[in-house]
Amino acid sequence: MTFKHYILVCGGTACESSKADAIYQKLIEECEANGLANDVQIVKTGCFGFCEQGPIVKILPEDSFYVKVEPSDAKELIAEHIIKGRQVQRLLYDKTLSQKHAKVEDIQFYQKQFRVVLRNCGTIDPENIDEYIARDGYHALERALFELTSDDIINELKTAGLRGRGGAGFPTWMKWNFSKNVENDVKYVVCNADEGDPGAYMDRSTLEGDPHSVLEAMTICGKTIGAKKGYIYIRAEYPLAIKRLEIAMAQAREYGLLGENILGSGYDFDIEIRLGAGAFVCGEETALLRSIEGKRGMPTPRPPFPAVKGLWDRPTVINNVETWANIPVIISKGGNWFNRIGTSDSKGTKVFALTGKIRNSGLVEVPMGTTLREIVYDIGGGIPNDKKFKAVQTGGPSGGVITEKDLDTPIDFGSLIKAGSMMGSGGMIVMDEDDCIVDVSKFYLDFTVEESCGKCAPCRIGGRSLLNILDKITLGNGTVEDLDTLKKIGEAMRKGSLCALGQTAPNPVASTLTHFRDEYLAHIVDKKCPSGKCKSLVTYSIDPEKCTGCTLCARKCPVHAITGERREPHVIDPSVCIKCGVCSDVCRFGAVMVS
Repeated sequence: MTFKHYILVCGGTACESSKADAIYQKLIEECEANGLANDVQIVKTGCFGFCEQGPIVKILPEDSFYVKVEPSDAKELIAEHIIKGRQVQRLLYDKTLSQKHAKVEDIQFYQKQFRVVLRNCGTIDPENIDEYIARDGYHALERALFELTSDDIINELKTAGLRGRGGAGFPTWMKWNFSKNVENDVKYVVCNADEGDPGAYMDRSTLEGDPHSVLEAMTICGKTIGAKKGYIYIRAEYPLAIKRLEIAMAQAREYGLLGENILGSGYDFDIEIRLGAGAFVCGEETALLRSIEGKRGMPTPRPPFPAVKGLWDRPTVINNVETWANIPVIISKGGNWFNRIGTSDSKGTKVFALTGKIRNSGLVEVPMGTTLREIVYDIGGGIPNDKKFKAVQTGGPSGGVITEKDLDTPIDFGSLIKAGSMMGSGGMIVMDEDDCIVDVSKFYLDFTVEESCGKCAPCRIGGRSLLNILDKITLGNGTVEDLDTLKKIGEAMRKGSLCALGQTAPNPVASTLTHFRDEYLAHIVDKKCPSGKCKSLVTYSIDPEKCTGCTLCARKCPVHAITGERREPHVIDPSVCIKCGVCSDVCRFGAVMVS
C-alpha cells in the first residue's frame, strides 16, 4: 500500500519518557477519526539524535521536523498538516525550513554529521524486520553466506580499516582473524552492550533504533570464525533496548535469518541475551565474559586474550555495539567505501553522546577527523546563556579534559591521546565557567572507586586515596604537597592495576592538574572555589548598598543565620551559615554576594 503521508515519531528512551508513546497513540486516533488510516502511515522509530528538542515528529514527504511535541498537538498536526496541507509553524524547529524543498539535513545540528552507525535510527520501525530489509538489511549476511569466504570477509574489514569503538581502537579484522585461525570445535561471538560511562547512551540508542544491524553483524562474524553461538550482554537498566532486541531476534528466526540452516545455507547460528546488573567493571571484556559464565564480574590477566581463550576458555570475538553496527555496511558496500571516510589511521565515523553545558545535546555521528570545535559550536550550538566555554570531557571516567586552546584537535584515536584525553566509548560532556574542575575530577573518581571490583590493590587502595585527597582539597584542608601525591598515586595505579578501569581512573585528575593547576591552587592556597561549587570554600555576604531590608532572606534561612531590621541592610553570620544558597535564590535585588 502506498501512503500519501508518513509520520515518524521518535521512540527512543528520552522521547518515550516525554510521552512519545502518547503522541503516537493520539496521532493514530486522530487519523482514524478523520478517515485517514489508509492515507497516513504512522511509525514509531528509534532515536533521531536531537534529544534536546524531543519529543520529535517528522512528516514525509514534506520533511517537516516538529520538535517538543505534546500529545495535545496531535489533533492540530493532523488537521493542519495532513488535511489542509499547512505546516504547523509553531512546532517547526526552524521556521526557515518551511519552504517546499527544505531538508531536515539543512538543520545546523545535522549539517556536519554523517550517519553510518545511526543510518536507520529515526528512519525505520525497529520492531518491523521488513523495514530493515527494505533498507538493504541482511544483504551483507546473504553475501557472507553465499558469495564470500571467511578470508574475503576478513580482507574487507582489513581494507575498511575499522577499529574497535569500545575505546581501545584495536583493529577489528585482526581480532576476528585470531579467532578464525584458532583450532577449536566451539567458538563464541559476544556483543558488549554494557554501556556504563556517565552521560553515554550511544549503544542503547543504536539497539533501540536498529537492533537487526547488530544481529546481522554477529551472524556474519559467526560464519567468518566458525562460531554457532552468540551472546548479547546488556545491562538490565535498558528495558526498551532489551524488548526490541527480543522482538528482532524472534523476527529473524521466523524469517530464517537466525537459528538453524540460515537462508538454507546449512549454517547454524543463534544468539542469547544475558542481562548485566549495571557493574561498570563488566564493560571490561574479561570481566564481562566471567559474568556471562555466571561468575563474579572481575577482570582476569591478559594474555591470553579472549580472541584466543575467552568464554568458557574457547575462542571468542567480543566487540561493542557501535563496532558491530558498522559491519553490515562494510560487507554490503565494501571496505574501500568505508576506508574513504575519516583519517589515515582512524577510518569511518564516531558516535558521541553530546551532553552538559551545550545548547544542542544529543547523539552526534561525525566522520573521524572532525574537530572538537565543530562538534561543540557548529553541531552543538555553543554554550547556553552566554557563558564561557571551560573544557570538554571525552572518554568518560577514563578520559581527560580538553580546553579552549585544543578545540581544533581532530577527533581520532591518536590526536585525542596527544591532547591528554581519549576517545573512549563516546561520552562527551561540555563544561562552562560555572563548573568547578576539582569537583568534576572528584565526581569521576568517586564513580570509579564505587565501580572498582576491588580485586587488585593499586585500584582499590589507590583510587580511594586519590578520592580522599580531593575531598581534602574541596573542604579547604588541602596542601600544595597533595598535588605531587596525586601524581605519584596516579602513576602507581596506571602501572600496577589489573585492568583498564584502574589504569585509567587517574586520567581525569592528571588531565585537570595539567590544564587547571591554578584552580587547584585556588582551593588550597586561597581557600576559594572560583566557580562557587565547593560549599566549604564559599562565603555568603550581603551588599548593604543593594539590600532593601525586605527580610525575605532572613525568613527563608533554615538556620536563622541572617539578622537585620525591616528596611535596614541585613547581615549573614558566617559561623552559623550552612551555605545552602537559599538566600541567594530568593533575593530579588541581587544583594546576596557569593565569593
